[in-house]
Amino acid sequence: MPRSRHTALFTLITVAALTLTGCAEPTEAADGGPDKEAARAKTPTTDVVSDVRKDEAAAKLLPAGVREAGTLRVAAAIGTPPGAFYEQDGTTLAGADIDFADAAARVLGLELKREVASFEAILPALGSGKYDLGTGNFGVTDVRRKTVDFVTYINDGQGFAVREDSALKKVTDLTQLCGLNVATGAGTTFEVTLQENLPRCAEAGKKPYEVKTYADQTAVWLSLQQNRSDVVMSTINGLRYGVSQQEGLRFLNEFKRLDVGFAFKKGTPLAPAFQAAVNRLKKDGTYDRILKKWGTTDSAIPSSEISPPELK
Repeated sequence: MPRSRHTALFTLITVAALTLTGCAEPTEAADGGPDKEAARAKTPTTDVVSDVRKDEAAAKLLPAGVREAGTLRVAAAIGTPPGAFYEQDGTTLAGADIDFADAAARVLGLELKREVASFEAILPALGSGKYDLGTGNFGVTDVRRKTVDFVTYINDGQGFAVREDSALKKVTDLTQLCGLNVATGAGTTFEVTLQENLPRCAEAGKKPYEVKTYADQTAVWLSLQQNRSDVVMSTINGLRYGVSQQEGLRFLNEFKRLDVGFAFKKGTPLAPAFQAAVNRLKKDGTYDRILKKWGTTDSAIPSSEISPPELK
């Protein structure tokens, strides 16, 4: 989706936040649209990265060639806050995923050469060697661990959101979705979970739910707002943030927790260094500052792990 669509949705939910929180009323610009300065003022701007210093012990865990080059090729999936999104200018990236990757790179003395890529394209591209690292709130699953290595940095997971007028109160079993249109991101754990459980509706004598997949979270939200879907399945943090800043929507419930990690090609020698970097960020307080900035303190993990088993 073009950057303008990402920016438009971010403006929408940010202006909504001004109204919902009572902090300020959005003013009208000369063209009759919401004032961009008012909207931009709501974006978290705390600098939590620039003071991070290189840790020589962690950097020594990098392969010699990487230390000498001093750069890594990073593929970043971009959606909506608080994970990774475009700022109002349509070109600057922000979000928790961006801060964590940048902070870890500073610990290791590396410069990230970041390229935006679609979520579903990143993991295969790691295997081909196109990128060294992928970010995009990648949940650690046993299926993914067969072909991808992860270094965990937060805990997030699967949840649901609906419009305020929805009859749904809490989804504890996916058969509760039978007969509904369910929107989610393409190539995600949510799509896999929904497709795997789809036959259960017929087994229960119910009309199957329809899975509507979109290339990014912006389009997912729009489908719910425009009544093209009845319920959204996405990340817990992303859903909580999104519904808090859009009128007429509500977070339904958490469904399953998952560890989230930086993604690498299977067998990567980079994993120990990034694990050490995340644990260094926890030790010096940067880790907690990033979580606080983006309102995701409930996603803290005790320590970083390399490709741990999927949470059950």
